[in-house]
Amino acid sequence: MPLLFSLLVLAFSVVTLIDIVTRDEGQVKHLPKIAWILLAILLPIVGGIVWWAAGREYPERPVRAPRTAMPAPVRIVDDRRMDRRTTEQQLADLEREIEADRLRAEIARRRTERDEA
Repeated sequence: MPLLFSLLVLAFSVVTLIDIVTRDEGQVKHLPKIAWILLAILLPIVGGIVWWAAGREYPERPVRAPRTAMPAPVRIVDDRRMDRRTTEQQLADLEREIEADRLRAEIARRRTERDEA
């Protein structure tokens, strides 16, 4: 367990030092950058916590408009487009349409034969 704690402190210190070193001077608050580095080395836990809490400049977040309680959008369903027939009923209707088209074509063919004769 002490080894795990030591590794966590070491990792935290390394990440803190990398963050301090890579920051521009304009992004460092309250102390010069070298003072923050010394603080993070001499007091790894306290220096790191103080750095992350008060020493670095965080980018400003854009201001968002306050969220208001809006009603859920209403979904309008057009019942004319919804086909409530079963598959068997749809197939039977399709077969009737095909038969009707075949009969119309037969009638049209016979009329043209009669007109030619």
